[in-house]
Amino acid sequence: MLKIGLTGGIGSGKSIIAKVFKTLGIPVFDADETAKRIMEEDDDLMQLLTNEFGTAVYSNNKLNKAYLSNIVFNDAYKLDKLNALVHPAAITAALSWMNKQTAPYVIKEAALIFESGSGIGLDYIIGVTAPKHLRIKRVMDRSGLNRDEVIARMNRQIEDEIKMKLCDFVINNDEQNAVLPQVLALHEKFSAHNFD
Repeated sequence: MLKIGLTGGIGSGKSIIAKVFKTLGIPVFDADETAKRIMEEDDDLMQLLTNEFGTAVYSNNKLNKAYLSNIVFNDAYKLDKLNALVHPAAITAALSWMNKQTAPYVIKEAALIFESGSGIGLDYIIGVTAPKHLRIKRVMDRSGLNRDEVIARMNRQIEDEIKMKLCDFVINNDEQNAVLPQVLALHEKFSAHNFD
């Protein structure tokens, strides 16, 4: 079974691409959602996060995402600290999940595959790219963040051009090129394990 990573910068549309793979019957692991779940279920991690970021990081045992985001997206050191606490648990969860699957291949969707070191154990990595102006608009439309806040988050990730060069395959999600044929071509390759 092939283990495939799926990554892209904020607003690139990687979650939409992941949904297409799911529709094709491919198991998809959402690393970002798993990390959020772990932050609310792992007692040891919850204590570490409380110690690092203060008691306001949780409200009734629920992660106060707005509070935490405000801290980490305004302080690179705090963001690195958060990632150092959360990523190891999320990586372990992904490996455990992948080892239980029986499909010809599985997808691990993660925004920070390269930044977090969670590409370890993956056979190939697909990058999803889109022009910066389009990514900014998408994030502003869905999140209510302003342009400066979106750019600040983008600046915390590896530059898109560099990230795509690190990937084995790239899907262009620029609203000019249809993504379905791009996904179907990769699905055929991965299903047949054919990379000629």
